[in-house]
Amino acid sequence: MGGAVPLSSLLAIVPTTALLLVGSAVFAFALAAVFAPFVGLAARRLGMLDLPGGRRLHPRPIPRPGGFAIAAAFGVAIFLFWLVDRIAGQPFLIPEEVRSSRFTLTAFAALLGVLVGLVDDFFELRARWQFLGLMGVAAVIVYAGIRIDFVNDPFDDGVLQLALPIAVAFTMFWIVGMNVALNFIDGLDGLAAGVAAIAALTLGGLALLPQVSEPFVAWMAFTLAGAICGFLLFNFHPARLFLGTTGVAFLGTMLAVLSIFGTSKVAAALLVLGVPIIDTFYVLVRRALTGQPPFAPDRGHFHHRLLDVGLSHPQAVLVIYAMTAVLGTIAYMTSGRTQLVSFAGFAVLLGVAVVGLAQRATKASELDPGLYPSEEADTA
Repeated sequence: MGGAVPLSSLLAIVPTTALLLVGSAVFAFALAAVFAPFVGLAARRLGMLDLPGGRRLHPRPIPRPGGFAIAAAFGVAIFLFWLVDRIAGQPFLIPEEVRSSRFTLTAFAALLGVLVGLVDDFFELRARWQFLGLMGVAAVIVYAGIRIDFVNDPFDDGVLQLALPIAVAFTMFWIVGMNVALNFIDGLDGLAAGVAAIAALTLGGLALLPQVSEPFVAWMAFTLAGAICGFLLFNFHPARLFLGTTGVAFLGTMLAVLSIFGTSKVAAALLVLGVPIIDTFYVLVRRALTGQPPFAPDRGHFHHRLLDVGLSHPQAVLVIYAMTAVLGTIAYMTSGRTQLVSFAGFAVLLGVAVVGLAQRATKASELDPGLYPSEEADTA
């Protein structure tokens, strides 16, 4: 006999936590897809556009703060689920095991990242002011009580307890560094957002492992991934919306904070975000050795090397997606120490790959500029 499955029967088959995770992610996806065109319209009316010219080779002005659609979709999805439970007066959509006192801290961190990003997208601040803004975000988050108090021991299966000054400094470095790394890789349509989505899915999966058991983090991470995927409908090549500093600061801050909630995930986040983190390290070292300012934009990033050897814009993005997915799989299947060793090994491999690609690539001055899509300046 056909007919709808009663809710009680469905809950008996599928745990309520699983329904929450899937439902919240799908809802956030739909919200982001709906919000994105309106964000683009508002950005045009406010003049928050990335204009073609110079290094920016896109053919028409493109709204810059598109990442606000991700933040709005994430925030509305989480808030509505919470509101329904408040009205019901008991756990209804959000099971008891998912509830956490860190809800307020997470919302606070997300709001700070969005505000700093919006200010930059509106005023187009210089790199130093953006950096100071991110330092301020990190300082406020640390003051609110979010810290990395211990890390995986790379030489043993245990953890290393950090003294308070070191914990504060390392946490601030982690939050700011996450933002800088995402900003540096935000050079191709859909690249930073897609990498962030894979990272969020990985963190969500790790949070559900028995040895971690952080369903709250899983809820936040899967909802974040859903919102990013909805935005990617407008951000993948050819982009109709750019992620902007709004999106980068929101995603960087959220990924950093979610990985801190359960220190075993810091090593995992380090691994799954290996491409942008290691690329950022090599770029900063190269610029320091050549006497360039650390945030001076150039075409020396890993994604540029892929373009140099003939990959198309979407192909270069998909290659880095695949690399990130492989790293995410390794992070999911290994422990903290193995994750750190894997990260070190990948750093060496990526360095060799960059050198090899540079040797094969034609000099940038001899390339057809059409090979290079627009790239946001490195202004983290």
